[in-house]
Amino acid sequence: MSPREYDESDARIRPSRTTRRRSKDRPTHSDSVSAFVTTVDRGRTTCVTEEGIVITAMKARELGPKSVVVGDSVEVVGDLSGSEGTLARIVTVNERTNTLSRTVDDAARVERTIVANIDQLMIVVASTNPEPRRGLIDRFLVSAFHESIAPIILVTKVDLAPIPDFFVEYRALGVEIITTSSKLETRPQEIAAIKEVLHDKISVLVGHSGVGKSTLINDLVDSAARATGDVNDVTGRGRHTSSSAIALPLAGGGWIIDTPGIRAFGLSHLNKDRIIESFPEIYQVTQSCMPNCSHSEASCALNAWIESDAAAKSERLIRVTSLRSLLEVKPADEER
Repeated sequence: MSPREYDESDARIRPSRTTRRRSKDRPTHSDSVSAFVTTVDRGRTTCVTEEGIVITAMKARELGPKSVVVGDSVEVVGDLSGSEGTLARIVTVNERTNTLSRTVDDAARVERTIVANIDQLMIVVASTNPEPRRGLIDRFLVSAFHESIAPIILVTKVDLAPIPDFFVEYRALGVEIITTSSKLETRPQEIAAIKEVLHDKISVLVGHSGVGKSTLINDLVDSAARATGDVNDVTGRGRHTSSSAIALPLAGGGWIIDTPGIRAFGLSHLNKDRIIESFPEIYQVTQSCMPNCSHSEASCALNAWIESDAAAKSERLIRVTSLRSLLEVKPADEER
C-alpha cells in the first residue's frame, strides 16, 4: 500500500477567538439606579433603592474584593424588581463622605473598612459586666474625630454600677453621654430618648461583646430579632452574637447599623494630626506650636493657653488633658 500524499487542503487553520475587535471603551451604565447597602454577605450584597425596593446584587469584577461595605451608596444595573431569585449588579461605588476603618492591630498595616457614610458613632459600654475598657473607647473616639463623625457614648446597666469617673473627660471634649438601666419600668422612656438622638441619621453601634448592643437594636427596631448573649463569668468578655454588620431602618427615619463585637481596633492607618482639627479652638492654638510638636512637651503652646485665662483654666486643663490622652492611645495589645 503506497503512503498517502498530503497537500494544502489537509492543513487546518485555527479560527480567531472572536470575529469582533475588543473595545477599550467601558459601558457608561447611564441607566443605573442609586441604592443604599444594608448587608454584605459571601459575595451577595443587599441594597435598598431610593424607591424602597430591596434588591440582591453582586459586585462587578472590576470593583475588586472588599470594595463594598455597609453604608455605601452604589450604582446598580440589571434586574431591579426585587423579586425572589433576581440578581442585580453593582457597577459603581459612589464617593464616600467618611469611613470607620481599623487594622487588626497596630503592627498590621492592612486597613479594613467596616462601614461608610456615617453621621453618628454610638459607642456602647456597660458600667459593669463587662467593665468599661478605656483603651477601646479612646480608639473609637480617635476614629470618630479623625473622620468628622459625631461620637456618642451610651452607658448601659447604670443601675448596677456608677459611671466611672474618667467619663468626665469625655464630656469635656463635647461628647454626648446617654445612660440606660436594666429596670423595665424606665426602659420605654430611655429608648424613646435614644430614638430622638438617632432620628434621620445614619448611626453605627460599636463596642465590646456583651455590652447590650443587640438588646438595644431589638428595642429600637421591632423586626430586628438580633440574637443576644451573656458575659462569660471567667473571662469577663461577652460572646459574639452578631457575625456581620447590618443596617436596619428606623421607624421614624434614619438607619441604625449593628456591628460585631470588637476586641481589637488598630489605628496605625490614621493621621493623628487630623484629630486636633475636630476642636477648632484648640486647633487654632496649636498653629503656633513648633514643627512636629507632640502637644505633650513643656514647650507646647497649649500649656500657655491653659494658663492665659484664670477663670477658664480648670476647664481648659481638662479638655487638653483629655485630648492628649487620645493622641497617645496605647497599642491595641495593651488595651485595658
